[in-house]
Formats: sequence, structure tokens, C-alpha cells
Amino acid sequence: MSYALLAFLIILVLAFGFFMWKSRDTWRWYHITTASIALILAIILLFPTAGTLKSRSAWHKVKEDLETQLTRLESEQFTLKHGDPPDSPEGNGALALKEQLNRFSLEAGRRWQNLRPQAGATPATVTLIRSAAPAELPPGMEATEPPADAAAGAAAVPAVPAAGNLPLIPQGLVVYAFAETTQEGIAVLVPTFYLGEFRVTASTPTQMTIEATARLEAPQAQAITSGQASSWSLYELLPLDSHEIFLRPQTAISDNAIFGDVDNDLVRASLSRGVTDATIQKYLRDGTPSSPDDPPSTRWVKIEFTKAHAIVVDSPEQRGALDGGFFDASGQAVDSRMQRRGEGPTGGTVQFAVGDQITVLEQAADELIEQNVAKLLNTYYVRPLNDYLFVLRRIRLRLNELEIRKVELEFEQKVLGDAIAATVSMLNTNQEAKLKLEKDLAQIQVEQAAIAQYNSSVKETLTNTRQRLSGLYQDNLRLRNELDEIHTAIEESVR
Repeated sequence: MSYALLAFLIILVLAFGFFMWKSRDTWRWYHITTASIALILAIILLFPTAGTLKSRSAWHKVKEDLETQLTRLESEQFTLKHGDPPDSPEGNGALALKEQLNRFSLEAGRRWQNLRPQAGATPATVTLIRSAAPAELPPGMEATEPPADAAAGAAAVPAVPAAGNLPLIPQGLVVYAFAETTQEGIAVLVPTFYLGEFRVTASTPTQMTIEATARLEAPQAQAITSGQASSWSLYELLPLDSHEIFLRPQTAISDNAIFGDVDNDLVRASLSRGVTDATIQKYLRDGTPSSPDDPPSTRWVKIEFTKAHAIVVDSPEQRGALDGGFFDASGQAVDSRMQRRGEGPTGGTVQFAVGDQITVLEQAADELIEQNVAKLLNTYYVRPLNDYLFVLRRIRLRLNELEIRKVELEFEQKVLGDAIAATVSMLNTNQEAKLKLEKDLAQIQVEQAAIAQYNSSVKETLTNTRQRLSGLYQDNLRLRNELDEIHTAIEESVR
């Protein structure tokens, strides 16, 4: 290509010289000079022009590649944002995942992970050190300034300290501690063991001191003192239970599983310690068709509306959720954030068209079916969700009751033991007395036999003596009579 361009320039110069020689009679010197300068400039500017065209061609190709790449990236961004297919019910898009993450974050509150306990930790007091650098902390673990006291009124607000001087956790905050362990296939540490409820008594940007709000259980105290809980995570709120925790990822909802397919292996692996098979079956059956012996609180019914129907969901009562919950006794929303007032002409109610399907408690479904506005499609078993804060406090109260009952039973056991010991001692004493009485009885029997034998001998001797005395008495009477006769005879002879 370069040789062709060189040949073209040589031919151009030769042709220009030929035409200039031919025009020597008609052109003046300034015409020839101007034409020569134009030729020289044309030759000189030819090279930057060629470079510019080449650069433009290259940049045009880069522009086309970038436009193609932009189109592809926009398509990928749309897919990542809305999922594939777009807005899929599985919720595999970034918006759906972000919404789920926000929901989980709201449910968990603030959290502080990867905390290391100092040596010498006791069940009552533990000092934790932040092991990660501030730039490496996960979302939600950043240090925050505790809220100002509302009673301060119009008092001057103190200056906010620099971010590096903020406490790691606001002092006085009640947190819930978990021990973190590694799990197969998961790059980060996962909370696996509940260590108890604690209150933050001291906090700096790098460490904190927490104290237990109540006496810990033996397994919790052992995990802390033995060092088995080598990594801690603290949560501002206890995690909430849900039906989606044990589902297989990206499983479709069907008539036989209104939440999706439950991961049997995950359920059994997570509930392997100290959980009965009946409890495991509740998790495995979650969202599946119910059986006749299921409790009413677990029976949910899928119905289809056969007539247009409206249900009032806003309560006439107005109050905040902190004054008694989000709903009143009838289930209608009392908190303004939960109400539908002002949302169009049907504010305060939910409108259902013919063919709409919903899943509600069996009692509510029976009322709609009795009103002839809906028909039954299927009945499902829905596991009641656990309120872990309520459950833990109830377990704590139950354990306290059992502890009191244990003391009572130990006292009763001691009393029974003393009574049994006294009874055994009395039985031993009675046994000894019995043995002595048996010996006495045997001796008495021997003595009775000897006495009986002696009595018989005495009786025989007495009988013989009586007989002998009777004979002697008869002899005495005979001799007396003889003496009387002799005396009479002597008297008669004397006269």
C-alpha cells in the first residue's frame, strides 16, 4: 500500500511538472509559484489526512462496538433488574431481591457480626472486640450515634463526634447474641447457636462490654466460658420466622405447595438437635394440603370469588401500633401506615372481582362461602409462625417455674427421704424387737413346757399326797375312835 502511494505521488509530481511546462507561455510566475505551493501543501497534508481518516475509521469501529456493547449491557441490566423472564413470580430480579433484602434488614434491625470475645469471659459479662476494619464491615454494622434524649426539648444539641469516635453499639441497647460458625458452601460465618439476651454497658469504636439481662442456661454459659463461641454476632431484633426460609430456591408455587417446595434436607439439618419428629413434620408439611385432624389455627382455605365482593380492612379506631398492635380485635388495621384510606374511591376496603383467588383462614373462608360470594378450592396446612421474642420469654418463665417446682420437689424429696429413712430405721428397730420377741417367745415356750411339766409333776405329787393324807386321815379317825373306845372303857372300869 505504501509503494502504491509513493508511485502515485511520483506520477502526480511528474504530471504537475509537465502541465507547468506546457503552461509556461500563458502563466505568470506567481501563478506557477501558487500552484507549486498548493501541490507541496497537498502532498504534505495528505499524510495527516490519511492518519485522520484511519483514526476516524478506527473510532467508528469502536463506536459501533460500544453501541453493540451498550445494547447488550442494557439488556443484561434490564434482565438483572427485573429478572428473567421480566418480573417473574420467583423474584429473581435485583429489584425483587433488594425488596427481600430490605424486608430482612427491617426484620433483623441493626446487626454487628464477626466479633471476638476477650479471654476471661463469664456468663454475666463479656467484652467483644471488632475484628474487621471499618471499611470491611458489612452493611448494618457501621457505628451509629445514639438518639438524642427527647426530654431535652429545646436544649442545645451537642456536637456530633467524628465517625471514628462513635461507639460501636449505642450504650444501653439490648441485643441478642448468637455464636457464628462456618457452613459448607457459605463464604461468611453463619449464626447457629443462641447465646442469650444482653445489655450494652460500655462501647467504644473498637470494642464493647455486654452484660446478660438474666441468668443464662447451662449450655449457653458453657459455650461462653469454654471458648466454643469464638465468633459472635449481635442483633438489635430477634429474627422473624417465615414460610420461605426452608424452601428450595426458585421453586414454583402449585396447588400442592402454596409457598413452594420445602427442602427436606435443609429442614432436617437445621432442626436436628433436640427437635421431635412431630415438629419436623410441621415444617415439612408447611403449605401442603391439610388433613382432617389438623388444628383449626393451621387450616387455611383457598377460595375463588363467584361474585364481586368488598371487605373492609380499616378500623374506625385510630391509634399507633405501640399502643396495642397494628390491628384491632377483628383484624382491621388501626395504624395509619397500614390503612388504605385515601387510596382511590375504595379507600378502606379491598375489592375482589369474579374469579379472584385468595387463601385465608378456614373461619374467614367459611363466612364468605356462607354468604355465597366464594367457593372452596382447597384446604392447606399452614404452620403457625413463631414469635421468638415471645417464645424465649415464655421459655424463660417456664424455666423459672420449673426451677421453683424443682426446689419444691427437692424439698418434698428430702422430706420423703427423711420419712423413708425414719421408716427404715423404725422397721429395723421393729425387726430387732421382733427378733428379740421371737427369742423371748421361744424361751417362754420352753419355760411354759417346763412349767407345764413341773405343774404335771406337782399335780401328780399333790394327788399322791392327797391320797396319802386321805389314808392317814382315815387312819387317824380309826385310831381316834379306838382311843375313844379305850378311854370309855377305862372310865367305865374306874367307876
